[in-house]
Amino acid sequence: MSAQSAAGVQSVRHAALDVLRGIAILGTLGTNIWIFTNPAGLVGYIERQAEPGGAWLWAERVLQQLAQGKFLGLLTIMFGVGLAIQQTSAQRRGLRWPGPYPWRAALLFLDGLLHFLLVAEFDVLMGYAVTGAVVAFVLATGDRTQRRWIVGAATLHGAMLTLVLVGLIVGSGGRQDPEPLDPNPYATGSFLDLIRFRLDHLLLFRLEPLFIFPMSIALFLAGARLYRAGVLAPEGARVRRALMIAGFGIAAPVDLVAGTVGGDAVLLTRYGTAPIVALGLFALVAECYVRRPRVGWAGRRLSEIGRMALSCYIMQNLVASTLCYGWGFGLAQRFSPDGRVAGTVVVYACVAVVITASAHLWLRRFDRGPVEWAWNASYRFLTARTVAAGR
Repeated sequence: MSAQSAAGVQSVRHAALDVLRGIAILGTLGTNIWIFTNPAGLVGYIERQAEPGGAWLWAERVLQQLAQGKFLGLLTIMFGVGLAIQQTSAQRRGLRWPGPYPWRAALLFLDGLLHFLLVAEFDVLMGYAVTGAVVAFVLATGDRTQRRWIVGAATLHGAMLTLVLVGLIVGSGGRQDPEPLDPNPYATGSFLDLIRFRLDHLLLFRLEPLFIFPMSIALFLAGARLYRAGVLAPEGARVRRALMIAGFGIAAPVDLVAGTVGGDAVLLTRYGTAPIVALGLFALVAECYVRRPRVGWAGRRLSEIGRMALSCYIMQNLVASTLCYGWGFGLAQRFSPDGRVAGTVVVYACVAVVITASAHLWLRRFDRGPVEWAWNASYRFLTARTVAAGR
């Protein structure tokens, strides 16, 4: 391959990666926005409180299911791709792997902890930090060991998901209607009240990252292996085609039907079929950029979000909190059950516009997002001190 063609392939890879990150960030907002606009926040969302009636109920379920779990899966895959890129970069420079990567994981965990306490109790960053620390060491092993980790983690996740579903089905007869939050910190509490509420229910709000830990390991490793297999390059056409068939031809129809029905089937789709759809989406975007490398206006906006993904993830949750919670504008309490679907769509659009415009304006003056800058500066400081102490 000539130097010019190699550079072309590399630019396509980077364009697709940034766009994929941008899609994942705005896609996670498509799931989380329903949490923000529920009058009882995450608790009300989990317990399906304040659901609309009639056609609005089905509209809500379809809209929720279109995003449910897919972009969580895509974001997880992209973290794995990022690890593979970091490892490749370290190896090219002759550095040991994982080397100082645990410092990166520690800083991400700290970011997630602050995000959890101050912004959103459904934070994924702490879970990604722990998963990344484990996977970084797994990536230092051979291909056979990595395949075993993927199979083992996926099998464990499937077994755990099955046990949870069976337990919910068996125990469904003894369920009681959930009681409303009283007092409701999302509606009437202050910013500090919500921090206390998150601390008081720390275990409840951290159950999902613990539950999806095996799934996250499998998707991290899958993302890393797909990147190395050239799924973003022309030679990866066969892999991309297989992923799109599995994701859109098999998993997506099952996911939409089962998830729209509602009930416990949502768990099956969020943690079972959605990750497969995410792999199909990953392959689809890669295919688009292999066939047509030009980014275009929409692609440029998505890539800007992707370049400062960490900042945008935190920012979109902060903006949505300000709009919806009682300490802010309290919009979630103003929507009637039947008006919540339209209201949620409007709030999503507003937050997406703010995030997109902010990323565009910020990157016109700076090379990276504010959180990314602080994170990178902290990492350089810590690793410099480590190297100095070791001399």
